Amino acid sequence: MTEATRLFMYGKIHRATVTGADVDYVGSITVDPLLLAAAGIYPHTMVDVVSVTSGERIQTYVIEGPAGGGDICLNGAAAHKFRAGDLAIIMAYEQVPLSQLPGRVSRAVHVDGRNRLVSVDKHVTPSLDDLGRNSRLGEKYRSVPEAEKA
Repeated sequence: MTEATRLFMYGKIHRATVTGADVDYVGSITVDPLLLAAAGIYPHTMVDVVSVTSGERIQTYVIEGPAGGGDICLNGAAAHKFRAGDLAIIMAYEQVPLSQLPGRVSRAVHVDGRNRLVSVDKHVTPSLDDLGRNSRLGEKYRSVPEAEKA
C-alpha cells in the first residue's frame, strides 16, 4: 500500500504588486527570479495566483523575468483577470507523503510596493498532536513602513 499524500503550500509571494498584464503573450506569469528563489519556486512549475484586489484566482505556470526588476506580469488569458497595480498572492504547492508533513517548512515572501524583498517568514507544519498551539486567528498583514519602500 502506498502512503497517502497531501498537497502542501511550500512557498508564496505575498501581496506583490502586479506590474503588467499582457494579453498578447503566449501565457503564464512572469516573476522576478529573486522572489522565486526566496520562495523556493522553480520556473515552469504550476502556481495559483490570487488577486487581493478583485478576488480572482487562476492557475498558471511561472516564467522568470529580469532579476531585480520586480516584475509580476500576468500573461495571455490571465491578463484579463488582473491589472497593473493589483495586489496578488502567488502560491506554489507540492505533493508530500503524510509522514513528511510534520516539521515541513512553508515560506512566505514579503515584498514592498515595488516588489523588492522585505522579509521571508518560515512556518513549520505541526504534527496533528501539536495542533492548536500556534493559532494565527486574527493575524493581520503588516504593511511595509514607508521608510522601507524608498
